Amino acid sequence: MQSVKLTQFSSAAGCGCKLSPEVLSEILKDVATDTSNADLLVGNDKRDDAAAVDLGDGRALLSTTDFFTPIVDDAYDFGRIAAANAISDIYAMGGVPTVAIAILGWPVENLAPSVAGDVLSGARAICRQAGIALAGGHSIDAKEPIFGLAVSGLVAVDNLKRNSSAEAGDALFLTKPLGAGIISTAVKRAKALDADLQASIDQMTRLNDIGSDLATMTGVNAMTDVTGFGLAGHLIEMIEGAGLDAAIDWKAIPKHNNLDYYIAENCLPGGTLRNIKAAGGALLGLDESVLPVLCDPQTSGGLLIAVSSEATADVAALLRAKALPCEPIGYLSERKMTRSVLSMSP
Repeated sequence: MQSVKLTQFSSAAGCGCKLSPEVLSEILKDVATDTSNADLLVGNDKRDDAAAVDLGDGRALLSTTDFFTPIVDDAYDFGRIAAANAISDIYAMGGVPTVAIAILGWPVENLAPSVAGDVLSGARAICRQAGIALAGGHSIDAKEPIFGLAVSGLVAVDNLKRNSSAEAGDALFLTKPLGAGIISTAVKRAKALDADLQASIDQMTRLNDIGSDLATMTGVNAMTDVTGFGLAGHLIEMIEGAGLDAAIDWKAIPKHNNLDYYIAENCLPGGTLRNIKAAGGALLGLDESVLPVLCDPQTSGGLLIAVSSEATADVAALLRAKALPCEPIGYLSERKMTRSVLSMSP
C-alpha cells in the first residue's frame, strides 16, 4: 500500500498550477500567430482547448497536451485525474480521442519509481475507458512530480466546437460541480471530509465524453472545459471571444458539498486570488462571497456549453439521461458596454 502523500511534494495542486491569464498573455503577446498553414483551423491565437488541423477529407485532427502537479495523495488516482483532464480537451472540441502519450516529471531521489508506476497505471485505466492506448511518452527528473498526457483526436469539421462561437440568447450548461480546487487545498491542510474528497475524485475521473455527442447536435454553438481559470475565467474567455455578455444564476450552478465550511477554514488555492484578479473589470456587481467558488481553479472540470433556445430542451434531456446537471446556469446576451461582462441574474 502506498504510504507517501503526493500533495506534500507539490507547491500548487492540479490545474491550480497553471499560469494566470495575465502571465500567459504577457508570454504570448510577441509570439506571432502561425498563419502559414492554411489547414490550421484552430491555433494558439484562439485560446481554445486544442489545436485543429483540416485533414482534407471532412475531418480535423485535434492535438492537445495538459499536465500538472499532484492534486490528490494517491498515485493511482492522480494518474486517473490527470489523464481524464487531458483527454477532456478533445471532448471539449467535439472530438473523439485516438491516442495518448505520457508526460512525466519525477523527483527520483525523493519518490520511488514504483509510485510513478502507479500514476501510469491510473492513466492507462482512464485511457482504456476512453477507448485509446497510452502508447508511449517522455520522462525527466524534476523537483516536483508532474504528470499529464499529450492527446490526439478526430472530429468532423462540421462538428468542430470552439469556445468563441456562442450566440446571444444561448443558454449555458455546466456538466460538473465546482469546488475541486477548494477540496484539494483542504486535503493538503488535512481538513477534507472523506465523503467530499471521494465525491471530488469521482467527478475529476469522470470522462467528458458527452462532448462528442453534443457536437453532433444542431444548436450547440460553443463548448469549453472548465479548468484552471475557474468557471468565471473560462466563461469570460467564451463571451469575449463571441462579443457577448453573460448573466449566471448562482443557485443553479452545481457545487460540491461543504464549500462554505472549507472557505471559512481558508482552504483557498493560491490560484483563486489569481483568477479573481485576472477577471478584473469583467465581473459586474458580483457579491464577493461567490468569487471563491466562481474563480476556484478546477481540475478535470465539466464542460461549459452554450446552446440555442431551440436546442435547450434536447440538450437538457441528454444531460439528464447521462445523470449530469441538466439545468441552465445562465444566459448570454448582446454586449452592452465596450467590453464583455459577467453578472449575476437578478
